[in-house]
Parts: sequence; structure tokens; C-alpha cells
Amino acid sequence: MPEKRPSGYARRRFLRDTAVGAAAVSTAGLAAGAPALAATPAGRSAGRPRPGAVSFRWWGTAGWRIDIGDRTVLVDPYLSRYDTGLFRGAFNPDTPLAVAADVVDRLADRAENILVTHTHWDHFNDVPHIATRTGARVLGTLTAYHLGLAYGVPAGQLAPVKGGEVLDFDGYTVEVVGSLHSRNAAWSMAFPGVRVSPPPRPETISDLPEGDTLAYQFRVDGGPSVFFMGASDLDERRLTGLAPDVAMIASAATTATADYVPRLMAALDHPKVVVPVHWDNFETPLTNPPTVAENDRARLDALVAEVRRVSPRSRVLVPEYHTAYRF
Repeated sequence: MPEKRPSGYARRRFLRDTAVGAAAVSTAGLAAGAPALAATPAGRSAGRPRPGAVSFRWWGTAGWRIDIGDRTVLVDPYLSRYDTGLFRGAFNPDTPLAVAADVVDRLADRAENILVTHTHWDHFNDVPHIATRTGARVLGTLTAYHLGLAYGVPAGQLAPVKGGEVLDFDGYTVEVVGSLHSRNAAWSMAFPGVRVSPPPRPETISDLPEGDTLAYQFRVDGGPSVFFMGASDLDERRLTGLAPDVAMIASAATTATADYVPRLMAALDHPKVVVPVHWDNFETPLTNPPTVAENDRARLDALVAEVRRVSPRSRVLVPEYHTAYRF
């Protein structure tokens, strides 16, 4: 009798847990007691990466650059990192939007797809500039679509998604996952709302609302599955069955979301590697070591400790900027 093969959720977990070899990554070691992980610098082998190989570079906040050979995908690329007063206790919602073109053009020199989790300024600010300059396609909510039009990005480069789509890009796939934005200490959020039609061109950070929130699961053919989130809340029912190898998870700024880490680790079926993001001061230059506010460092350490408690077989990687990681 032929061996019964797993299907659906069970098959994903089977493929992940029986993958040959452990994930090889390097760590910045910012969290006290973080175990050292084997380093595999991306660029060490000659020529193009082996089939299925991919490098991931953290750009602070929830931003990433993913390179597969000469192809590049960006996630929430926010490189301008200007001062709004947020980290000085003097937040100004009327801060003018600005793009540090010299920085953005140097780092985001190419892209074929940009994955947007939500449209707050620290996730969307640089996206229209990059899309216009590189011709990249922008995947995001209907709000991201309408904001893109407001910036003059051609409609043909804007791909509105809702969650549930599994998109094939000939060599890698992107699965779109419905998600939730994190809550502040008042159980609310900054700049809620959506855009159901193209608004006037945004001028201040308050002109970029949350606009609903997505997460993404990215997989290169023959490579690992990597989950990206841009805010620290979740609908675990939408995560069931993803079972990623690697999860980029957002650090929670408050305790408003109940049992955040235990629910997230269980819903993602305890990923092999967990990478905390959105813990740095994103209004300082993108230079190592990352600048971390004292209270954010405490929250980062607490997140790492909680991951280790509820998912002891997961390895935690605290990233540094620009470092190319392979999993």
C-alpha cells in the first residue's frame, strides 16, 4: 500500500520539519543571552546564489530587502527615517512627508515587487518614490492603491490585495495574509482609517492612515518560507496552516493585545527561526549598532524571553541593519 502523503496544513509542516539541515543565520546579539547561530554571509560564494538561496537584509522598522540573484523584492522599505518627535516625547502629526532621495536611491537601487503591510508613514513613506524610480509593482491594500495613485504611480504598477491571494512570480511565491494593526496604550492607534478613492497628494504624516493591515509569506522555489508582519497584532485563524520556517515578528509597544507571543507562536506552528523587528528608533540614521530606546530595549528583551518560553525549539535572531542573512 503506498505511503499516505500529508496534505494542506500537515503537508506544510511536514515539509518544513523534514527539511535537510538547520537554518544558518548570524545574529547581532542585542538581546542578552541570545545563543550564537552559525553565520553564512551572503556574498561569500562566487556567482549567483544556489537554486533556492535568497538573502534578507533588514532595513529597520519592518523593512526588508530580499535578493534572489539579480531580482529584488522589498517589504515596507522606510529609509528616510526623519524626525517626527515620536522618540523625543514631542510627536508632531503635522510633520511634513519627505524622502531622503540620496539614501533611498542608493539602497533601493532596484525592485520588481514592493510588499506593503500597511500605509503608516514608517512603512509607506518611501514606497511611491521607489516605485516611480524603479518601476516596481506595489502590493498592498486598497488604501495603498489609492495613495499610490495620489502620488502619481501608474495604476498598472499597483496591485490591490486583501488576504488569501497566493501569487506566483516565476521563481518565488507571495501569499497575502489578512492581519491586524497593533494597539497603543489607549487600545487605539495613530491615524486609523482607509482611503476608498484617490485623495489629494499626501503632505503630512497624518495623511497616511493605517489603511488596514496585511502580512505576507514569501517563498523562493526550493527555499525557506518566510513570514513578514509589520504590526504587533494578529488574527490567528488566518495564520493557521502557514507554518513558516522563519518569522519576522513585530515587537509590541504595549500589552493591549492579549497573549500576543503565545498566540502568534502557536498560530505559526513554532517557526524554526524567529526574527524580532520594529524595535529600533526609526528616526535615527540606518547605521549599526541600531539605536534602541531604553523602553524599547526592555520590550525587545521581554519578547525574546517570551519566545524562548513558549517556543523553546525556535532560535531567535536579533538582526543588524544591512547584514545579509540566509536561512
